[in-house]
Amino acid sequence: MKYLNTGKNKIIGLISSVPSEGGILVRKLKLIRKGINSCPVIYSGNIAGKNIAYSVSGIGKTNASHAVTLLIQNYSPALIINFGVGGAYPSAGLAVGDIAVATKEIYADEGVWLKDDLKPLETIGIPLLKIKGRRYFNEFPLNRRLAQAALNSARLFTSSRSGIFTTVSSCTGTNKRSVELKKRFSAVCENMEGASIAHLCCLYKIPCIEIRGISNIVEERDTRKWDIRLAAENCQKALINFIEGVNI
Repeated sequence: MKYLNTGKNKIIGLISSVPSEGGILVRKLKLIRKGINSCPVIYSGNIAGKNIAYSVSGIGKTNASHAVTLLIQNYSPALIINFGVGGAYPSAGLAVGDIAVATKEIYADEGVWLKDDLKPLETIGIPLLKIKGRRYFNEFPLNRRLAQAALNSARLFTSSRSGIFTTVSSCTGTNKRSVELKKRFSAVCENMEGASIAHLCCLYKIPCIEIRGISNIVEERDTRKWDIRLAAENCQKALINFIEGVNI
């Protein structure tokens, strides 16, 4: 299937936070820059005739923002795909090893704490980004058409669904907090980088999608129930299949 025409010799930018999320990809690509002086690791190469630049950013919003900015400035990608593993909220209908595709990203921690609850940035009245009169507060869009195509690719490998993702500064490790976040944002999945990447892509007007394999259910923290390897493997299989369907 052909999902996107990005023009001749254009580059697809990939970004994940840690090396374990991209082992299959790394075997297809060539290391061109090691992580030196806080610079991200960068791999480059070709997948199914598509030019690829893949950055391993490090965890968290600041590292992700740094890495995606360098990716944009140095490679001018026609599309950026954020991928890796994430935790699914218990009532999201996802199991360990399934795949989630983001419909939009939300900064879950930014805002102002009042007596009754955490309120979003609209309460302060200062947006994180303003473009041609449109103000972006906690929420950032992703490319809907390509997200649907990514979901179709994911369903070839495992049970998958799309939905809202939250980006948190602290991973959720209690049932109470998990229920609070799910109720507040109607989200299916949480991570530590996605909103910052969607934010930068919105700023630079670059299409962006996010694909995550579910490594754990967001509940009382018990890593014995996690399967990071399976989540990363399924995510990369879906990602590669999606890339194969992109017409550049």
